[in-house]
Amino acid sequence: MPVIPGEEIGGAGLGNGSVHDSGCNASSQSGKLCMSRHTNVRGRHESFTSWMSRCVVMTKLEEFGPEIWIASGPQVTAALGFNYPTRMAVIRLADGELFVWSPVALSDELKTELASLGSVRHLVTPNSLHDLFIASWKQAYPEARLYAAPGLQQKRRDLAFDAEVTDEAILPWTSEIAHIVMAGNVITTEVVFFHAKSGTVLFTDLLQQFPPRWFRGWRALIAKWDLMLAFEPSVPRKFRLAFTDRKAARAAAERLLSWPAEKVLMAHGTPVRTDGRAFLKRAFRWLTR
Repeated sequence: MPVIPGEEIGGAGLGNGSVHDSGCNASSQSGKLCMSRHTNVRGRHESFTSWMSRCVVMTKLEEFGPEIWIASGPQVTAALGFNYPTRMAVIRLADGELFVWSPVALSDELKTELASLGSVRHLVTPNSLHDLFIASWKQAYPEARLYAAPGLQQKRRDLAFDAEVTDEAILPWTSEIAHIVMAGNVITTEVVFFHAKSGTVLFTDLLQQFPPRWFRGWRALIAKWDLMLAFEPSVPRKFRLAFTDRKAARAAAERLLSWPAEKVLMAHGTPVRTDGRAFLKRAFRWLTR
């Protein structure tokens, strides 16, 4: 069943470190935080609920399935002024430790909620573009281990990563969360995860979808060409063109299509909550046919 564009959206942008806040005034009592400035402050914990008003609403952790939660963060500005909201996921492992995927800006409220779930022990950056907030998380949770997607360690030499997430890597969560490296892309090498207990596949940038009026002017034209405004989440055209090793990409796609996916979560787009495996077959038909 196709998802409805604009139902809900989140994601971490292909960012340059810029965080963008825009919209209206609202009371803090209602949980809303809306501002009208563009700033580089790496901070607030927010989410978009209306692309019409562009009003940023504080969010809490939302249960997405058994032992998995999602949360939204501040909008970030990528190259050429493209704005992206941010979304992260938290998975509680069998031993009570927390696996944090694509961390967003860390707020005191989020820290309190995380403490009620378990101990933050694994901080995962799923590609080399989603590293904006990782340092602040490591500072807040010094005992947590840092995991890098291929290529990130060369970019972030200021951070001491504990391991690189390669196809061959056996990691503390491997028995509960599988992973596949989508290699051969010149934009970034993304690691796709599968949480077996909830049946959720987690994508970062390889699947995206935005509401029809999220972008304006020439950016809207580019987004339409890039398949970012399709009726259901799609692999953006730029990522399709950036796969220089189609054979490796096809092999990885076929592996992830074998997962018994029920749901699909992405950093930039409406989550797919049913028929995940059928959706993924459609999303990667351009590569596997």
